[in-house]
Amino acid sequence: MTESILIVEDELSLQETLAYSLKKEGYAVEAVGDGRSALESARKMKPDLIVLDIMLPEMDGFEVARILRKEMTTAILMLTARDDEIDRVVGLEVGADDYLTKPFSMRELLARVKAQLRRTRMLREEMGQNNNSEPKHETLKFDNLTINITRREVTLNNEPIQLKPKEYELLLFFAEHKGQMLSREFMLERVWGWDYIGDSRTVDVHIRWLRQRIEKDASNPVRIVTVRGGGYRFEG
Repeated sequence: MTESILIVEDELSLQETLAYSLKKEGYAVEAVGDGRSALESARKMKPDLIVLDIMLPEMDGFEVARILRKEMTTAILMLTARDDEIDRVVGLEVGADDYLTKPFSMRELLARVKAQLRRTRMLREEMGQNNNSEPKHETLKFDNLTINITRREVTLNNEPIQLKPKEYELLLFFAEHKGQMLSREFMLERVWGWDYIGDSRTVDVHIRWLRQRIEKDASNPVRIVTVRGGGYRFEG
């Protein structure tokens, strides 16, 4: 089945270059140039990946990502014209899975695209969404914390909590390795993908957000504990 990609980029020359390169790789591609069109196309197309520029007319990429993340789990690769940590952090906060700073090489973009699509395929297989596979477990329970793998839902004290896609994947990875010390590099490789181009601070940021959602006191965590000089360990 051909994987589909939605490009959201208002700079026409770049939009055309991206569309040409991705079609050449065999993907089904649709391209739009503003935020409102992005919402309409994403809802209609339900793409496997969205390549989303931050600076857009009508509605910026942050707002587009924030809205779409409430409606779908599609992977989002954000493009930013500034090498600004604030842009990257905000992008991650609103639900982006990865980011790329302009100017970038087409080779690097294709590597990021392939990494995100590969991760999506792996998740579908793990979650039993692939017809040839079955979910390994239906639920994982840790006291008042429950992870429903089949439904991809998490509850705390029987109340649903909203997690961004990477937060959920990270929590599930922790849960499947309960009691084990996990290094930042190992988590980057397994949760973000072995060819993810980023650094270990990404792991620390996501763990901080995850602690705020599942810990009684995020400043004194008892579920996700820090292992000095090593990484993190999930205690359940």
